Amino acid sequence: MIRFDSDYTEGCHPRVLEALVKTNMEQHPGYGTDAHCARARALLRAACEDADADVHFLTGGTQVNTVVIASALRPWEGVLSAQTGHIACHETGAVEAAGHKVLTLPHENGKITAQTLENAIAAARADPNAEHIVQPGLVYISQPTEFGTVYTRAELAAISEVCRKAGLPLFLDGARLGCALAALPELTLADYARLCSVFTIGGTKVGMLFGEAAVICDEKLKPGFRNMMKQRGGMLAKGRLLGVQFEAMFEDGLYLECGRNAVAQARRIRAALLEKGLPLAFDSPTNQLFVTLTKRRRAALEKEFALGVWDTTGGETDTLRICTSWATTDEQTDALIEAIRAL
Repeated sequence: MIRFDSDYTEGCHPRVLEALVKTNMEQHPGYGTDAHCARARALLRAACEDADADVHFLTGGTQVNTVVIASALRPWEGVLSAQTGHIACHETGAVEAAGHKVLTLPHENGKITAQTLENAIAAARADPNAEHIVQPGLVYISQPTEFGTVYTRAELAAISEVCRKAGLPLFLDGARLGCALAALPELTLADYARLCSVFTIGGTKVGMLFGEAAVICDEKLKPGFRNMMKQRGGMLAKGRLLGVQFEAMFEDGLYLECGRNAVAQARRIRAALLEKGLPLAFDSPTNQLFVTLTKRRRAALEKEFALGVWDTTGGETDTLRICTSWATTDEQTDALIEAIRAL
């Protein structure tokens, strides 16, 4: 069975594992105060071209999302998100469990528009019962979205400008940011640092064993963040394990390399699907593909390949997710393409 159901089925890139083994018996202070974390922070600041950014390392995506959101909001505030946003659909109410409401917005292929966002903020503030309802205090987007789509530079800049005018921080969830960087090279880490108040650089889905970096660019969001990390269980005692991994990923371009492989393999599969005339549910340029298959064709593929189930209509077709990773090989992709052509 070859797995195309997610991008974190493998362990980590061999160079990351080598770095962990090499530093295994070193002695370091805990909680991310070690030399490896310090160097990793310097590497990320340089990549983001923001020498003043605060960089914090946490273990997982849900964890970093809840910590960032809880740290940024006052008790009566909520976070604006697309209806399909990860925090709204795939984190088991983690944000609500932390005491903050997710205020959902309509979307277009997973993305919210600047106009929709501006209208929602204005409506909440103009509501005659504003003091009785949750007020928006933060805007959340992800890059890529849950549908594998990406915000262009113009779209991200427009959303950033709405947030700036409204005085709301913009939080970008970059759990798969490596794939967005590969799919849309016009946006660099420096652009994300310039346009976002805080964003994450995900490692768990882009070649690391585990690890997410929260990059805080807005001075107002920096105080007390480590306190919130500790309170929410996000401060790893052996924090150097995160620093070592991010060092390996960013000292010689490995992070971008991992993203490029995932996207390149997905594009080969995408071409085979289109050549076969199989409809794609979303126009995704990243490592996630969503294809609509008859139940017969689904069963044929699932004899040899694990695919993600995205939507089952109860009818004759289902929408499946095909997800490539940093570790997907040419041979694995070739096998899937051959199976697609044989459908």
